Amino acid sequence: MGITASRRVGNAVVRSRAKRLCREAFRATRTLWPPGIDLVVIVKRATEDSKLESVISEWLGARSQIEKRLRPLLGAAAPQSVAPSAAATPAREP
Repeated sequence: MGITASRRVGNAVVRSRAKRLCREAFRATRTLWPPGIDLVVIVKRATEDSKLESVISEWLGARSQIEKRLRPLLGAAAPQSVAPSAAATPAREP
C-alpha cells in the first residue's frame, strides 16, 4: 500500500496522522483487499477530528466500487497457487 498526502492537506502533523489512519484502516479491513493487489491512497483532505472508525466506514462504504474495479484485474491476472513439487525437495538418505 502506498499513501500520499500533499502539503495542501495540512502541515506535517496532519499529513502524518492521515497516513497513520489509512495504514491502520488497511490493517482493519484486510479481508477487503485480495492478495497481489497494490493499493494507492491519495489523501485529499484530512480533518483533525478524523477517527479510525470513520476511515474504516468510508472504505467499507466504497466496497462495491472497490470490487467493481478489482473484478477485471483479478479475472485477467488471477494468481496461481504454486504447490511444492516432489522433485523440488531433495530426497534424504538414512
